[in-house]
Amino acid sequence: MKARLLLTSALFLFVQIPTMQAQVTVDVIKITCQQIVMGELPWTQRDVVLWLSGYYNGKRNSTLAEPEAIKKDEDKVSQYCYQHRDTTVMDAVKNVLGLEK
Repeated sequence: MKARLLLTSALFLFVQIPTMQAQVTVDVIKITCQQIVMGELPWTQRDVVLWLSGYYNGKRNSTLAEPEAIKKDEDKVSQYCYQHRDTTVMDAVKNVLGLEK
């Protein structure tokens, strides 16, 4: 009798667990400075800069990360984006940091 009660209770618990939300995929090349400046993304500006830093470092086969350099780059990109809101963030990074086009 106790086994049935435990099994029934366990089943009710699993039924009440909310379903997971679908994962959202974003094409980073389409993110604009406007979206970053106005906070229209589910991530912070720092998250985007970190992702782009990893992207460009990966293209150069570099595994090194300099936290101070990333912070300075974030500030530079932020200032550029504030003045060029129609630019994509990838283009802003390329223009500000002199990365490949």
